[in-house]
Amino acid sequence: MGICKRILEMPREVYDRGGPDIFPNGFSSIQGLSMRLQFLQKHPAPFSAFLTDSFGRQHSYLRISLTEKCNLRCRYCMPEEGVSLTPKADLLTTEEILTLARLFVKEGVDKIRLTGGEPLIRPDVVDIVAQLHRLEGLRTIGVTTNGINLARLLPQLQQAGLNAVNISLDTLVPAKFEFIVRRKGFHKVMEGIHKAIELGYKPVKVNCVVMRGLNEDELLDFVALTEGLPLDVRFIEYMPFDGNKWNFRKMVSYKEMLDAIQQQWPGLEKLPEEDSSTAKAFKIPGFQGQISFITSMSEHFCGTCNRLRITADGNLKVCLFGNSEVSLRDHLRAGASEEELLRIIGAAVGRKKRQHAGMFNIAQMKNRPMILIELFLVLQDSPPASWSTFSRDPLCVWNLSARENLSGQMTTLQKRLHVPMTLPLSQQCLGSGSPQRRYSCYPNSNTHSKCLSIGSQDPAVPSGPGPTSTQLTHVDSEGRAAMVDVGGKPDTERVAVASALVLLGPVAFKLVQQNQLKKGDALAVAQLAGVQAAKVTSQLIPLCHHVALSHVQLHLELDGTRNAMLIQASCRARGPTGVEMEALTSAAVAALTLYDMCKAVSRDIVVAEVKLLSKTGGQRGDFHRA
Repeated sequence: MGICKRILEMPREVYDRGGPDIFPNGFSSIQGLSMRLQFLQKHPAPFSAFLTDSFGRQHSYLRISLTEKCNLRCRYCMPEEGVSLTPKADLLTTEEILTLARLFVKEGVDKIRLTGGEPLIRPDVVDIVAQLHRLEGLRTIGVTTNGINLARLLPQLQQAGLNAVNISLDTLVPAKFEFIVRRKGFHKVMEGIHKAIELGYKPVKVNCVVMRGLNEDELLDFVALTEGLPLDVRFIEYMPFDGNKWNFRKMVSYKEMLDAIQQQWPGLEKLPEEDSSTAKAFKIPGFQGQISFITSMSEHFCGTCNRLRITADGNLKVCLFGNSEVSLRDHLRAGASEEELLRIIGAAVGRKKRQHAGMFNIAQMKNRPMILIELFLVLQDSPPASWSTFSRDPLCVWNLSARENLSGQMTTLQKRLHVPMTLPLSQQCLGSGSPQRRYSCYPNSNTHSKCLSIGSQDPAVPSGPGPTSTQLTHVDSEGRAAMVDVGGKPDTERVAVASALVLLGPVAFKLVQQNQLKKGDALAVAQLAGVQAAKVTSQLIPLCHHVALSHVQLHLELDGTRNAMLIQASCRARGPTGVEMEALTSAAVAALTLYDMCKAVSRDIVVAEVKLLSKTGGQRGDFHRA
């Protein structure tokens, strides 16, 4: 209810306390008006019954999808077969969006977040924000964006009244970003984050959906960002939506994430939870920013949910994971009065269940793809066969064009890192000082280089194949086999990625795909074999040194176009010698194991293309296969 309307409806004695001077509109003196405002603060109007469900939850937060379209083609958001977009005539018009927003705000909604698709591709988004800003009682207008257009539009949006920004970003590896979204644009997203900080948004929220086999190895990298930047990095449990082939094994739970972070930062402190908050917030003492966890799957927050959603085609969803919807658009266009709309909204809210169905049941439910609800991050079932070649490289995470006015936070950070202020901005590096993790970046032909350097101020060096030797290292001067002496070499972080291809043929491929081989689950057995092989490489390859591996990861992906299995093995260790042989052995043995599992079905199976994709660390530099 508007504050002016409430003032007019207050008891007469409240007016009279202000003195004898009565304004023409019925208000008493300035003193009386002040007292009436204090009265309102102490006696707030009852919350709308239409927005209160049968469990007493008051829904004061409305998310409005402005469009189903997006300027990215994310594998995690769109189903593999794509989505059918709603005809333009069936989407909410600007006036219909504002009409519904006014109605909800009048009933008690004090926060509206604009979502999509990608909301910032809507041409009139700035005008919509400005119109919403005029609504009395609306305290917060936010936007959730992929960040591609953010740097360009944010100054206008801020002036129009936007006061909260969430930016979706799942990786700090530019090449992996490009694979995930099928478009370029990583550096535009980074520029958008910088612009939000520069304009004073604090915190700038960064949404990261954590998915096993894709980006769980970047957890600590994201946390390290909060040391020098006022970010709230929000780790979101991977959730099931229609078409995203949700798999429980891909979900990394809040507890697992928290444990990994606490091992690196034991001093991590829990922050008080706000009312109706979906996030469990933590902060590392001394860091500018904080981290949060959205635990929709492992520890739901349904009991305090205060959110409603309106889709781009005008349907009201009272639960993100529910498949129940009611069309407000149809009733609007049929001429429904405000009272009739409220009864329809109230009935929908009243049917809201105590909690969602749980992760396993949700995965079986029919629901919209996320792109048709709002921009969020969920992943297809199969990870790519080649993205691991990008991760754990010297990691280029910042590459922005030069620009002038940095925020105070940036300037402070530059001083702390002793970056000469006379350098062009495009050559300056931001740092967060986290130990044991090194990143570098290097310019390409089109952009200046600006990188986030964690834990080291070494000069940025291009990553690529180092000098090769014309002499074999595993033979002595007389041509006899000999093991290389690595006793004097320094310990460095070593990562290698190798791949193999198994051409199965149509019969074996179908059985593997449907998991109907008599020997069992070929993918699981091959994966285990690859891990085991990496650990015993020195026992199989005579002149290999034994390496204490810190991590082995196998990715297997079915390629239906070739009736093939793509295998990729990644190995990591810290020591004086590389781990490429471990990665190659892992990929090769996984391929041979798959052959063994399928040989009873077909002998026409080919193991091919066992090769090193990349290696980092070591005196001869890094290698990345083109």
